[in-house]
Amino acid sequence: MNDLVKEPGTDTLLDVPGLFLGHAEVDSSGVSVVVCPDGAVAAVDVRGGGPGTRETDLLAPSNTVESVHAVALCGGSAFGLDAAGGVMAELEDRGIGLQVLGEAAPSLIVPIVPAAVIFDLPVGDPGSRPTAETGRRAVAAALGDATADAAESGGVPAGNVGAGLAATAGAVKGGFGQASETVRLSDGGSATVAAGVVANPAGSVVDPMTGRLWGRDVLPDDVPEPTAEGLQAILARGIGGTKMTPSGPSPLNTTIGVVATDAGVNKPQAERLAIAAHDGLARAVRPSHLPMDGDTFFALAPRGARAGVGTDDLALLCAAAASCTERALVRAVLAAETAFDVPSWRDIMTGTT
Repeated sequence: MNDLVKEPGTDTLLDVPGLFLGHAEVDSSGVSVVVCPDGAVAAVDVRGGGPGTRETDLLAPSNTVESVHAVALCGGSAFGLDAAGGVMAELEDRGIGLQVLGEAAPSLIVPIVPAAVIFDLPVGDPGSRPTAETGRRAVAAALGDATADAAESGGVPAGNVGAGLAATAGAVKGGFGQASETVRLSDGGSATVAAGVVANPAGSVVDPMTGRLWGRDVLPDDVPEPTAEGLQAILARGIGGTKMTPSGPSPLNTTIGVVATDAGVNKPQAERLAIAAHDGLARAVRPSHLPMDGDTFFALAPRGARAGVGTDDLALLCAAAASCTERALVRAVLAAETAFDVPSWRDIMTGTT
């Protein structure tokens, strides 16, 4: 589409005003938290057959809650959902949340924090799981505390950070990735769309015929050429570059993420953006949305408006959501480093592992 343009910026979720991003890790797992202190219109779409989620029902367009204050993307399988409680506690301490009784009791607030998890327990130490304290540290990193560890800063990290620390993408190392785009709207203005993704799919991120990443159309210039030896090494780790082996599929799966925009979308339109994000996942991971995946995408609009946007503009925003998700997935794989005995795609193709 000619109305989709890539413009300079950080090329991350932080290109959407009103969002803050922080990561925190434990030994072999972690949490990535997207914080919206002033609230954001939110929605969710779940396509995987084995999701692990929290507070997703309230995001349905027919339900009452219109705004959330953070989304937690967690490692640690269902245990990792404990981190969302820590995110809530830290936001409450900072006075961020819903005034449930309005001005009658302004100090009584409840932060609204949906969450989703990936299954990464057997990678590294299975007892290493994000806790409420991990969630607190991720919020502190997102909001720029001077006491936050430099390694947990919100900046522009990718790869083995936060919930991506022990992620595996098919037969290779996965991780966390981000991307953003600018969309020209029908009124002559523009809007930003961005994505942050934890890549941990059962499916393959590489073409089993060539070894190239499926998202080849969005690759940066510094990507090494696949080698025959590298392709054979990947195929030896899983059927067609997936996590599936002759003995059966691996349970270590699920891709989760957030797409966001500063356009004034309403709650049903935000749901369309979350749906569109799965199109980007399907371009970069094949097959996707498998029964053993829990693929889940949230959509956030910090400047969302009840009136919404026009249909043509929504179509462009959805196209950008898919494109950003695809690029974020590719970036997660390219930025990943070999860890926990799982080689990265780069290391395999350059012969360094």
